[in-house]
Amino acid sequence: MTRKKNGLRLAAAALGLSALALTGCTSSATNEGDVSGAPGGDASGAPITLGTTDKVTSLDPAGSYDNGSFMVMNQIFPFLLNSEPGSPEPSNDLAESAEFTTDNEFTVKLKPGLKWANGNDLDSKDVKFTFDRQLKIADPNGPSSLLGNVESITAPDATTVVFKLKVANDQTFPQVLTSPVGPIVDDEVFPADKVLADEEIIAGKAFGGQYVIDSYNKNSLISMSANDAYAGVLGAPANKSAAIKYYADSNNLKLDIQQGNIDVAWRSLTPTDVEDLGKEESLTVHKGPGGELRYIVFNFDTMPYGAKTANADAAKSLAVRQAAANLIDRQAIATEVYKDTYTPAYSYVPQGFTGAIEPLKDLYGTDGKPDAAKAKKVLEDAGVDIPVSLPLQYNPDHYGPSSGDEYALVKKQLEADGLFKVDLKSTEWVTYQKQRVTDYPAYQLGWFPDYSDADNFLSPFFAKDNFLSNNYDNPEVDKLISEQRGMADAAARTKAIEDLQTMVAEDLSTLPLLQGAQVAVAGKDVQGVEKTLDPSFKFRMGVLSK
Repeated sequence: MTRKKNGLRLAAAALGLSALALTGCTSSATNEGDVSGAPGGDASGAPITLGTTDKVTSLDPAGSYDNGSFMVMNQIFPFLLNSEPGSPEPSNDLAESAEFTTDNEFTVKLKPGLKWANGNDLDSKDVKFTFDRQLKIADPNGPSSLLGNVESITAPDATTVVFKLKVANDQTFPQVLTSPVGPIVDDEVFPADKVLADEEIIAGKAFGGQYVIDSYNKNSLISMSANDAYAGVLGAPANKSAAIKYYADSNNLKLDIQQGNIDVAWRSLTPTDVEDLGKEESLTVHKGPGGELRYIVFNFDTMPYGAKTANADAAKSLAVRQAAANLIDRQAIATEVYKDTYTPAYSYVPQGFTGAIEPLKDLYGTDGKPDAAKAKKVLEDAGVDIPVSLPLQYNPDHYGPSSGDEYALVKKQLEADGLFKVDLKSTEWVTYQKQRVTDYPAYQLGWFPDYSDADNFLSPFFAKDNFLSNNYDNPEVDKLISEQRGMADAAARTKAIEDLQTMVAEDLSTLPLLQGAQVAVAGKDVQGVEKTLDPSFKFRMGVLSK
């Protein structure tokens, strides 16, 4: 990808706590699959089967914004820009070049002669259509909020796309094009105004990534084979075919990776499972990058004293959030539930990313530890009735099997001094991700970054009309989020990111709990596992080989 002088500054984050991965080593290893060869080359290597407890919400990029769906999209859709395994930096995928041609215009030139797997032409019309439909559909569970800086998209010819941006010199925009909002779709298959059903995507063979889907049983089994039409940065996959097998719980996932019934297990095993498997002679522990956040979201309309409740009171609502922040013992959760594979999170930007500070440690509790006296005082000063009745929802399958233990401990901490009465409930992910927007006053979410920039922990959560749809709106925060994207001066941008963390910590629309990482487990003869745990946070089946 080319860059305009003084235009793009794309720094990789120096990440904190590493993820664990397990690779078997009971047989002789083969050479690692070459994924850097010429695009369109012959794939080689035995089929690879991945096991996961994640779920697919939708294969349509406009209809989902979750790890399970995006993992599949990374295999079957092309991007304008993508990141090579081992690097978070955007590189040309469909693009032949990509650069700022003016301060407010980012111009992409496509490679000529591109095709979809169904034989349709892949050109600038598809690209313009892709991003226009994201903005038009604006699904509440989709990633359209990532396009908040896009004013318009034009396609002056078959190989040229021009993005006109509201904020000049957007330092994050090239990485946005590699994110969940970035998969390009076939304008001859997808409708412009609604999300397309998975089965129709497959019937239309609307694939342009390393793989095509051959058979699809949603959240049970997906079978894929190499896409000879793919001409992007990733090259031919190291294996000719791949499959994704879905599990209802981690116990069966653990058993199948132990017995060699699957080649890779990715999301999620319990910390105890990982610890146990690491002791087996046939397995080796690998480390990968971190960056995941786990947090509680508050709905400003429906939480206690929220704007649409019978006793609405903004000051009391804030006091409830502040009291919760004063009571949470993050270190206890990290140690007792996750065996320190997670670390306490005292901010909205994980440690290791440029600009990360820890304002919650200063504002709430005492030096990061819970303080019940402070929590009681803030409630009493605001005139809040004690105990506070707080409905709290969590998900038992999407964020790993330890979520139940995590939120049981959160409930215990909030109730320990009689300040809260927590009504704790759980719902499975397919339903949860839809109901969270309208039905849950407070609820669990986790976040894997879309790209390695602090902005990705700020814009999706705190800009107006954000992905959370939790009715948080602070015009000063929204203004500074917009401004920092265009700050070419690194020091000024870092200061803005620091200020934003303090501002949102004072508002507490979300309550960060833990910083952690992704976890993968691979079988005895699988190569390339470490490349699946790279700083781009994308899991690519095409890297793996046997």
